[in-house]
Amino acid sequence: MHRRNYLLENSPQEKQPVDIIAMGLEQLAALKKQLAEEKKSEQSANKAKTKNTNPVDPVVLIIGKLQRLYPKAFPKNPTPKVPLKIGILENLQLQSEEIGISKEDLQLAIKTWCKSSRYWQACKEGATRLDLDGNPAGIVEATGAAHAKEMVRKRTKAKQSQSE
Repeated sequence: MHRRNYLLENSPQEKQPVDIIAMGLEQLAALKKQLAEEKKSEQSANKAKTKNTNPVDPVVLIIGKLQRLYPKAFPKNPTPKVPLKIGILENLQLQSEEIGISKEDLQLAIKTWCKSSRYWQACKEGATRLDLDGNPAGIVEATGAAHAKEMVRKRTKAKQSQSE
């Protein structure tokens, strides 16, 4: 018969070999309980570390909710963003109670969404603007396209000067 030795941890620094064949049932039950408690505490510590080291920006959570509610207006990456209807913020704010997002949070989410390079690249002259359901709701005019192009240029210039 083969004897198996396991390490019994009395403290974090000490580990003692344990001959499980020589142990009684009560001792085995105690060892099993100790190992289960150690595993549980390690898992709790790992979860706590994960939560503290990777906090999620609340705006990201709000945008995620908008993407689930309105996937045609707020497509997920890598799908290109689409130009949104002029006044879409007001449409969303009218539904704020229904969708469970405050008007202020909606404003911040739309501001963040529309200030991204992916959004500006979608705003080309003549491109179709979409409403929340993905229906056509106007086009990007020359002034809107010029503004988007200028914003992309400024962001590119800022990134280049940061890398120098």
